[in-house]
Amino acid sequence: MRILILTKRQYTNLDLIDDRFGRLRELPLSLAAAGHDVTGICLSYRSRDEGRRDDVVENAQVAWHTLNFKRLLSWGSKSYWHTIDNITEDFHPDLVWACSDALHAILGTRIAKRLGASLVIDLYDNFESFPVTKLPGMTQVFRHALRCADGITCVSHPLARYVRETSNCTCPIEVIENAVPKGQFHPMDQESCRSDLGLPRDGILIGTAGAISKSRGIETLFKAFEIISKERLDVHLALAGFCDKGLDLPKSNRIHYLGMLPSKKVPVFLSALNISVICNRESSFGKYCFPQKFYESVACCVPVVAAATGSMLELLKDKPENLFEPENAEELAAVLSRQIDNPVELTLEVPTWIKQGKKLEDFFGTCIKKSRF
Repeated sequence: MRILILTKRQYTNLDLIDDRFGRLRELPLSLAAAGHDVTGICLSYRSRDEGRRDDVVENAQVAWHTLNFKRLLSWGSKSYWHTIDNITEDFHPDLVWACSDALHAILGTRIAKRLGASLVIDLYDNFESFPVTKLPGMTQVFRHALRCADGITCVSHPLARYVRETSNCTCPIEVIENAVPKGQFHPMDQESCRSDLGLPRDGILIGTAGAISKSRGIETLFKAFEIISKERLDVHLALAGFCDKGLDLPKSNRIHYLGMLPSKKVPVFLSALNISVICNRESSFGKYCFPQKFYESVACCVPVVAAATGSMLELLKDKPENLFEPENAEELAAVLSRQIDNPVELTLEVPTWIKQGKKLEDFFGTCIKKSRF
């Protein structure tokens, strides 16, 4: 297959090109490794370098063409649309995979029609919870794009059901959950990991990696730590990731904020923990997302405590000892205390991006056949 990917450049507080991270990098590489011809157009909402940047890993190569947002609004030789025409003059895609937000889903319908290609729209989160859909009419146009697609990929089963119910789309929907890179996340020596990151070598370390954000319910973890730290003097809280502007972290010599870590240090951070905490709220985001750090923590054999909402509630429905009511600090403190006394590792199969890429490859084949016959 010849696959054209449309995506924004910055997502999950990282840069697809510079940080070489996440779903929208790993799945295209998996498709390329399987022998498919994969090219992507990467639109930056912030001013960045432009041009072609090839991502090459072993036998896989994805050609990324990076453009700043202003190119979308221009019509000259360097415009977004002229770039598409130049790329597809020789590269005739069988399928367009439109990813990353509602705008790219809408662009995907126009571009796929322009190229005579099949269209699959990817939803790595509930895009209707993103700020851009607050623009008048944007949600309606986005849902129309979903109805025009030959297929839709969703990050979670709750999101797939929501899309089916709200958009009235009739195309097939495939759930492609987030996964882990092969060989990167595995159990590591806890003491060595703590030493590497400058974390306390002794004591109980609970923590979270990812967005340190009010929108994810992070203040619930702060309050739970305050409760449990009064009862257990050996408990510390470790935090890593992008922190909301204006969010004041609690002041304590037992709270350790490491900021944004390079991707290769994330498994080191997780392996340093006694318990990995996944916060979320019962919100239009929390109910439909699939937390990236869940499978990463499980792969590192670190016990996980997660907010009981959306995909986590479904996946751990038989593991109440690993769940807490969203935004309930007292319950989170109680669950953490029980996990400290009797840690429960989750024995789940952890999918790799290669496995998810094979699932995506099969789905693309179905969508191409559906759209042409």
